[in-house]
Amino acid sequence: MKVLVIGNGGREHALARALSLDPDVTEVHAAPGNPGTATVATLHDVDPLDGEEVAALAGSLGVDLVVVGPEAPLVAGVADVVIARGIPVFGPTGAAARLEGSKAFAKEVMAAAGVPTAAAHVCTTPAEVAAALDELGAPYVVKDDGLAAGKGVVVTDSRDEALAHAAGCERVVVEEFLDGPEVSLFALCSHREADGTTVYPLQPAQDFKRIGDGDAGPNTGGMGAYTPLPWAPDTLVVDVLRDVLQPTVDEMARRGTPFTGLLYAGLALTSRGVRVIEFNARFGDPETQPLLALLDSPLSPLLLGAATGTLADVPPPVFKPGAAVGVVLASAGYPASSSSGDVITGVDDAEALDDVHVVQAGTALAPSGELVTAGGRVLAVVATGGSVAEARATAYDGVARVAFPGAQHRTDIAAGV
Repeated sequence: MKVLVIGNGGREHALARALSLDPDVTEVHAAPGNPGTATVATLHDVDPLDGEEVAALAGSLGVDLVVVGPEAPLVAGVADVVIARGIPVFGPTGAAARLEGSKAFAKEVMAAAGVPTAAAHVCTTPAEVAAALDELGAPYVVKDDGLAAGKGVVVTDSRDEALAHAAGCERVVVEEFLDGPEVSLFALCSHREADGTTVYPLQPAQDFKRIGDGDAGPNTGGMGAYTPLPWAPDTLVVDVLRDVLQPTVDEMARRGTPFTGLLYAGLALTSRGVRVIEFNARFGDPETQPLLALLDSPLSPLLLGAATGTLADVPPPVFKPGAAVGVVLASAGYPASSSSGDVITGVDDAEALDDVHVVQAGTALAPSGELVTAGGRVLAVVATGGSVAEARATAYDGVARVAFPGAQHRTDIAAGV
């Protein structure tokens, strides 16, 4: 089969790489992609936010499946345009992607489905924000209602900082603070009128959102991740499938906007039980990189099954034993700003290590042909091993071989696991 991956980040490189290793896949295309993706796919210069352009490319290539990676095209309804051309799409419609596109909408769905989550108030004025902060108390959690590339959330003990963040947003969700460790659980979802919804959870992962060691500094799109979680409760996946994932997908179908694709549940394991922090409507970055490194099942049948409503006919995903760890290297100044055009060295040296591969995100090729930074999170060094500790050590061996001016990374990804 032929597959077209939409997007140019690390998640899309990881998906294209996994698909290129799939025996059922004959061609992998990506638009627009990056230099890393170009090593495993044929690139095309298409605006990922333009549904007509994406659909036209998919039609001209004769692909059997389009995989929309980033959230912005999904929320913009790119999947709808491609589906209207009769081409299967892995990714929800614009209406279903509102689970990520609007945190207020997600809260509404969770309330209707009985899904456990933080108490919250949707606010549009400074007075409403102030009242919500006073009611829920510190630490204050203020979330931009719309898409913010992983940087729209402030968690702070400073009421002034919380108010200032809210002032920069059109609408915010003010939530109670949830204690306990955070976990990411992805699920492949499909819907078929004849037999309802199918939800296949993947194994849990944990990411590290703040820029600095010990969770210091501002939120980012994610500075690293690992899987599995040896410390997590044995019943975690079963419990979350029963209490969170299945009720949410069933509620979306009941509303006439069935969710197909990848539902990402960001969870807090609180003293009162599991609570949903947020939903995303696509593979999360950076958790996708270690998860795909351990996936033992071919990826294309799972994605195509979700896209065509036939996921129930595909065996559930199976993962290899052992563990995987990904460590992100970000550009100078990130996340407040980011540097571009800095020459990157050592990628081949890192990949020369056993059980290591490098997933590129914010990269580009200079006119001279050198690999350079293109801002933000530049790349992730991903390693597998017999345990989290072994995979972690190997990943950091790889990180030590990669360099570019101003590079920054956390040194505590998966530490002590």
